[in-house]
Amino acid sequence: MKRVKNPFIVSGKIEPEYFCDRVEESARLIKSLTNGNNLVLISPRRMGKTGLVQFCYDKPEISDNYYTVFIDILHTTSLREFTFLFGKSIFESIMPLGQKMLTTFVQTLRSLSGKFSVDLVTNMPTFNVELGDITHPALTLEEIFAYLEKADRPCIVAFDEFQQIANYPEKNIEALLRSHVQRASNANFIFAGSEYHIMQKMFMSSSKPFYNSADTLELKAIDLDEYIAFVQRLMGEGQRQVSPEIIQAVYRLYQGNTYAMQKTFNELYSMLGEGETCTFDTLVTAINNVLDSKEPMFREQLSGINDKHKPLLYAIAQDGEAERLTSAGFVKRHKLASASAVQYSAAHLLSKGVLTRLNGKYSVNDPFFALWINRMYGPKQLSQLIELQ
Repeated sequence: MKRVKNPFIVSGKIEPEYFCDRVEESARLIKSLTNGNNLVLISPRRMGKTGLVQFCYDKPEISDNYYTVFIDILHTTSLREFTFLFGKSIFESIMPLGQKMLTTFVQTLRSLSGKFSVDLVTNMPTFNVELGDITHPALTLEEIFAYLEKADRPCIVAFDEFQQIANYPEKNIEALLRSHVQRASNANFIFAGSEYHIMQKMFMSSSKPFYNSADTLELKAIDLDEYIAFVQRLMGEGQRQVSPEIIQAVYRLYQGNTYAMQKTFNELYSMLGEGETCTFDTLVTAINNVLDSKEPMFREQLSGINDKHKPLLYAIAQDGEAERLTSAGFVKRHKLASASAVQYSAAHLLSKGVLTRLNGKYSVNDPFFALWINRMYGPKQLSQLIELQ
């Protein structure tokens, strides 16, 4: 039986024909970087930052002229971990480029020179460095930036979830990185982040080292009409049908969150056979299937949240988006303890990445987590949360 490829890709590289819109954003990103600027890329998590960067990396304007590196630092907790991941990502990016580039890398990182080995089959250096081998992270970091200067092509380096450096225990991390970035003449940088209030403070506050050091691109939801056309095209190519009303309902349910929409249509595509049309009941079943697959993870996540913070989490999940959390109306409507308790819980949930705040509005970072909470504890059934017009 011929295997049917699901065109709604939710992991790995997205080929251009399965990439939706972002024409203006990709043009701005490429123009900024190829004209020697650094770029701040801000959007809520799972809105497509990673896909956009990788899509632009594959464009000939960049792929033919630059070496590119992508580093996700979301789970790093210190300068040592940042430096380790930075070095490892560069090594893996230059590995296909041959012996000369790898040898230069090993020779430049003198603080780790004794930690590299040589593959006996290929005679190429291998990255056997462990986290504990980085005993002087500031020195190793300096050497990594020195290597970028020696590359025989200019480099573009993207740091994803860059706001994470604000949580490192070391002091003056922003100033340290800014000094290296400022001196870099053979590299440009993308600072991508999903915590708007932290990224805004980093790059738009005059008291911060990165102030006014990069162009800014805010990644918003894909235009609804563009997304309807995109979904209908891919479904149609697979001999499946879905109405604009269904697509619009999904778009509204997730407030345009790219990953959540893509995951839902991935599930819908797998449920529909050739010649079949998506119904409202099919959509509800598909979303329930996705929530069921994520339920063990969500139960674990919820169990790690203190009971005193859960009422606010449930309230925001129920509202979808919430503002003026400490107002008497919000506190009373959701039967919360007090305005001060709400303020404390909001700060805690923001710091843990459970909530996000954008333009003064709070929402649960993962729209599937918010839906699952509503399915478990909300007053409405899932079918009632989907607005079909």
